[in-house]
Amino acid sequence: MSIVTVQLGQCGNQIGFEVFDALFSDSHCPQKFCSKRENEAYQASCKERFFSEEEDGVPVARAVLVDMEPKVINQTLSRAAHSGRWKYGQHSHLCQKQGSGNNWAYGYSVHGPRHEESIMNLIQKEVEKCDSLSGFFIVMSMAGGTGSGLGAFLTQNLQDQYSNSLKMNQIIWPYGTGEVIVQNYNSILTLSHLYRSSDALLVHENDAVHKICAKLMNIKQISFRDINQVLAHQLGSVFQPTYSGEGSFHYRRNPLGIDWQVRPPLSGLPTLGKMPLSKELHFNTSIANLVILRGKDVHSADLGAFKDPALYTSWLEPVTAFNVWKTQRAFSKYEKSAALVSNSQSLVKPLDMIVGKAWNMFASKAYLHQYTKFGIEEEDFLDGFALLEQVIASYSNL
Repeated sequence: MSIVTVQLGQCGNQIGFEVFDALFSDSHCPQKFCSKRENEAYQASCKERFFSEEEDGVPVARAVLVDMEPKVINQTLSRAAHSGRWKYGQHSHLCQKQGSGNNWAYGYSVHGPRHEESIMNLIQKEVEKCDSLSGFFIVMSMAGGTGSGLGAFLTQNLQDQYSNSLKMNQIIWPYGTGEVIVQNYNSILTLSHLYRSSDALLVHENDAVHKICAKLMNIKQISFRDINQVLAHQLGSVFQPTYSGEGSFHYRRNPLGIDWQVRPPLSGLPTLGKMPLSKELHFNTSIANLVILRGKDVHSADLGAFKDPALYTSWLEPVTAFNVWKTQRAFSKYEKSAALVSNSQSLVKPLDMIVGKAWNMFASKAYLHQYTKFGIEEEDFLDGFALLEQVIASYSNL
């Protein structure tokens, strides 16, 4: 079961490279906690999942790279090729010398339709290399221009053409004090479109990862590469296979094992406009949690606290809402590691903040001309606000 990764824009391509590099490094790490047979099965599963192989024997990432400016793609292709360990396919990328800055509407309304056929053909070629397609992993920014607008457009296309395959979008939540003046508009439009067409949104907050680099890793001058490598290790620890206990490693159709179709009911339309949270969040209630433990002593770990009914909404039993995967095959160079993937209230406050800031700008019609001149109307914004305010209300009332 293979995954085709789609890397979009500067953010998506830089993170995508680090993810593939982390996956390759992990699969070739020496192991002392699992048997040779288990390790070989793990390596084979990883290779089938994320890499194909060309005649020269160098693993080729199952990926499509897209950007409207060639600089980052050329750098990404070069870094992979010079590693000598793995590379991207010779015809796996599309780059044009026609950037759109931070204009979401241009990415969605112009670049999307203009390059739809070329990009979908590249994706189809990658799909045809897979013996069995599990789904798509789309890496993109939420608040930028090309990656977010084009990413929303392409995810919609993938939903139309590959309706039975999983579409998982990994999105970067912007810094609270961002440099892009319209980042809240872009975020509203991206999230509302992806909510309708993606099966799963895997979110990383820039502020949270920055704090990890500063406080846990003690990095003095934090670069985007530092941040991207932390993201890549978090994603790799989740995406790598887990041992089935029957002599083989496996993935499920859904690589995260969580029923991401479970969403809170969106009943009743909220009043348009800024809507306050219905209650103060004192506890992070969850719909689903997945814990992945790897390496030394994983089978003796006590996870009883994750089965506490107080963690979950009243209409779900912990037995259905909580999953745990364990394997003695360690991830990368870590003796032991734990990863938590959670569908919970944790993003309610950040989302409410973005919606509030975007609404304040929208109410004064600030910068709307940058969107309306490319076909994004005020009604599109209103639809996005309405949907996301329903999401906020529903998650707040879990």
